[in-house]
Amino acid sequence: NEKRAPLPRNMIENSMFEEEPDVVDLAKESPSYPIDSDDAVYEPRSSRLLVRGLGENDLDEDEEDYESSARLLGMSFMNRSSNQRNVASSYTRQQYSESCLKPSTKTTVVGVLILVLVASMIMVIYFLPGCTFTRKGCKKSNSTMDSIYPISTSGEPFPWTELRLPPSVHPVHYNISLHPNLTLMTFQGSVSILVQVLHETKNIVLHGSDMNISKVTFEGKEVHVLEYKPWQQIAIKFPEDLKKGQYVLNINYTAQLSNSYDGFYNSSYVDTNVLAATQFEPLAARKAFPCFDEPAFKSTFTIKLTRERKYISLSNMPKVKTTDLKNGLQEDEFGKSVKMSTYLVAFIVAEFIGVSNNVSKTKVSVYAVPDKKDQVQYALDTACKLLEFYNTFFEYDYPLSKLDLVAIPDFLAGAMENWGLITFRETTLLVGSNSSSIDKQLVTSVIAHELAHQWFGNLVTMRWWNDLWLNEGFATYMQYMSIETVFPELDMDTEFLNVRFKALTKDALNSSHPVSTVVSTPEQVEEMFDSVSYEKGASILLMLNATLTDGEFRKGVIEYLQKYNLSNTESEDLWNSLFQVSKQNLNVSEMMNTWTVHKGFPLVIVERKGTQVTLTQEHFLLNAENSTDDSSLWHIPLTYVNDSCSVPSSCKQVFHLKDKTGEACPQEYQVKWLKFNFRSDGFYIVHYDEEGWKNLIDALKGDVTVLSCKDRAALINNIFALSRSGKVSFRDVLNLMEYIRNETQTAPLTEALFQLGQIFRLLDKRSEFNLASRMTSYIDDHFGSLMESQSWDLESSVSEMTLRSALLEMACSLNIRNCSTQAKHLFDQWFISNKTFQIPSDLMRTVFKVAAQTDEGWGKLLDIYKHSINDQEKRKTLEALASTQDIRKIIWILQRSLDGSVIQTQEFPLVINAICKNFAGYLYAWDFVKENWDKITQKFPVGSFAIQSIIMSATSQFSTKTRLTETQNFFTSLGTNGSQMRIVQEAIETIKLNMRWMEKNLNALQKWL
Repeated sequence: NEKRAPLPRNMIENSMFEEEPDVVDLAKESPSYPIDSDDAVYEPRSSRLLVRGLGENDLDEDEEDYESSARLLGMSFMNRSSNQRNVASSYTRQQYSESCLKPSTKTTVVGVLILVLVASMIMVIYFLPGCTFTRKGCKKSNSTMDSIYPISTSGEPFPWTELRLPPSVHPVHYNISLHPNLTLMTFQGSVSILVQVLHETKNIVLHGSDMNISKVTFEGKEVHVLEYKPWQQIAIKFPEDLKKGQYVLNINYTAQLSNSYDGFYNSSYVDTNVLAATQFEPLAARKAFPCFDEPAFKSTFTIKLTRERKYISLSNMPKVKTTDLKNGLQEDEFGKSVKMSTYLVAFIVAEFIGVSNNVSKTKVSVYAVPDKKDQVQYALDTACKLLEFYNTFFEYDYPLSKLDLVAIPDFLAGAMENWGLITFRETTLLVGSNSSSIDKQLVTSVIAHELAHQWFGNLVTMRWWNDLWLNEGFATYMQYMSIETVFPELDMDTEFLNVRFKALTKDALNSSHPVSTVVSTPEQVEEMFDSVSYEKGASILLMLNATLTDGEFRKGVIEYLQKYNLSNTESEDLWNSLFQVSKQNLNVSEMMNTWTVHKGFPLVIVERKGTQVTLTQEHFLLNAENSTDDSSLWHIPLTYVNDSCSVPSSCKQVFHLKDKTGEACPQEYQVKWLKFNFRSDGFYIVHYDEEGWKNLIDALKGDVTVLSCKDRAALINNIFALSRSGKVSFRDVLNLMEYIRNETQTAPLTEALFQLGQIFRLLDKRSEFNLASRMTSYIDDHFGSLMESQSWDLESSVSEMTLRSALLEMACSLNIRNCSTQAKHLFDQWFISNKTFQIPSDLMRTVFKVAAQTDEGWGKLLDIYKHSINDQEKRKTLEALASTQDIRKIIWILQRSLDGSVIQTQEFPLVINAICKNFAGYLYAWDFVKENWDKITQKFPVGSFAIQSIIMSATSQFSTKTRLTETQNFFTSLGTNGSQMRIVQEAIETIKLNMRWMEKNLNALQKWL
């Protein structure tokens, strides 16, 4: 791949215009005011005063407080600029006597006055602008105008002062014509926008970025366009108010095909083959065509693409005609789209081959590069089955006549749900002939997620990015629900449980954020694509579905989709739809708002005295000593079972805890133990009193099947979390872990391995080698016999493969038993047979990692990586290459993955993650990130999921004061290039947590391991 050019710094630049004393410099301060999720209320510009110096930390979250402060401060700026310096003073010229007599008192006083006046005149001349003494004089400034409005690239005031566009003008329809030149890597474009003026206005403001606008006409007359680059906005000003009604705006422009992973970008594959594709979510449609680039500005689109004959073109809608043009070019025209948001528009020009099938009234197709056409069939079959499921489940048929799924060779995200034209990484769509069920689990998950978006996100869209979870949380939940129904053999239940554990870990940090939170700047929008929006969003929907009965959740979802189709919504709209269909005495909105408005989640403390059970809730924070005073209360639908009935769903009992404490009387008779949060369907963790933990642990030691495997996994997850927060000792953790020798199920075993592996890596990175060795012995003692009993042959059960993969990867990485010997033998057989001997796909990464520890094996793997066309095999090979202990190889792979010369740049976050798992390379990776930060942020947007992954991979295993200080100093030095990211606060908080845990537990580990 060719090197990727700098990615634009979103909407904030530092040197757009010269600073003038009385002009507010909006380019140098990212806007810090919170933007409501509602459409902005139209009001006179003079009441929206923005002034330099209002930083994020100076603001209240309440917008009214901000506006009143801004008005006061803005007026002080204006008053300062408009005050006139009074320099007019009169004096009487004195007649001096020619004699040398001593001056009289009167004469002395007059002389002093003259000196004072002369000095005053000199000061006036000095301080007045030079233009005062020119023939033209100084230009009279409109103090209000100059103090409020930013300056456009032409030097004129730009007529808008907010990141959110004004609501006075809405788009109705776009006609877009594009001609990408895949030789010069440029494109020509023209867009004709039918706009509706809703309020009389003198301005039309929309988005446009990185384009050279050559001509703009409004109602057929050429008009002047202003551009404000920091916010990627363009505007047309009119001398008179535009009356309400419809108008046509035409814009012609040229631009470079982007060398980053967003906008309309170019990609190369197999040496000389090139393509052009799009990635617009969240804020990049404006880089391909001028538009109203916010989710609420829904419109219809007609798209035309000009291409060379050897290419095909694809867009959201079916192609309606192709026209031959001069020079061997052809123009494809696509049908008029449904009403949709700009971030869902998509088009591709490439040499792809597709296969198709029909589902009801929809033609489903899967496209890939010609070399990989034999890897598309699984995706096609899967998409057809899932489309049928969703059509039935939602009682609302997919509204388009075609659905394309396209594998893009160079693609940063996992996939993108563009309506009717879903784009994927090749790894998440293509399935080779030797792929295992685990590989298919990944592909199926991504397809299910993106198909769910065709309803949640596309048909009904969040109004603003603060409610991104309505898109992503729902699609994540539906992906697990749909696969559990359509593909039960893929064991998605266990995967969803792991996802919920992951979300709890992230949300237990003070640096977390509410599911629905204030979002204004582009970096904040990027940061919303995180575990809270996806995994926590899905988790609270699971909890709600488990609380409602008689299919009420599905009924409410159907009601929601039918009521708001082709519209925009907020969280409250979903809760109201569910409330309307529910027959329970349950205020859905009141309950669920406690889960979306508060950050974090509750810890439920259970204390028993006889048959009386006292329940207390508090905000669970891993680092409670650094938290702000938090009196958050959740409406918790508590579920529980006891020793008399504990595994079937019918055993579940419910108690709604709304207050700080509550009293529950589970049974009229004495029960031996209680287990709360049945199957971990609720988004909270549970802490029992000493007797409660002892009874549960004794029960498991007697018979592991007294609880479901999900409940056993949840106990392990919860007690490790409680240990990290300091609420239980590590000795209590080890007490629970004693039962693990009798465990056979995947969910609890993989959770235990994951938690112990984290502790081992912390000890290893801290150079506590003696303790790390003892932890290895502990793992061998508790899991060794199970590791040794694993088969290295082909396996069909996803659950068995998941467990085997976790056990053997841990065994080989810690050199337990003869794991490495067996893995090397398998690799040699595979390589000698020219890959005809098959390594089980779930073991391939483990086998390759062992092979990569020798120079010969590493060289073989590098050659395999360069020539493989199986993307899942290629990704596992890359992880193995990055696991080497050879420092020269580590530095080489870091450089090659960032410059994209041998390894695709999209894999850089994966490379950092893989290197940082091992002692040899983690500090080199951290140094590399620091030294190359500018290059990294040119390729990946500040705040993006890729940047979040890079930062956490590089820093999350630090546990010393030295590393903490180093991390703080580095991110502080970045200024606007990353220091304010939420992920930075998360990284620093995680290091402090690691330090605290080590300080508290090193002695305990010495004693008990």
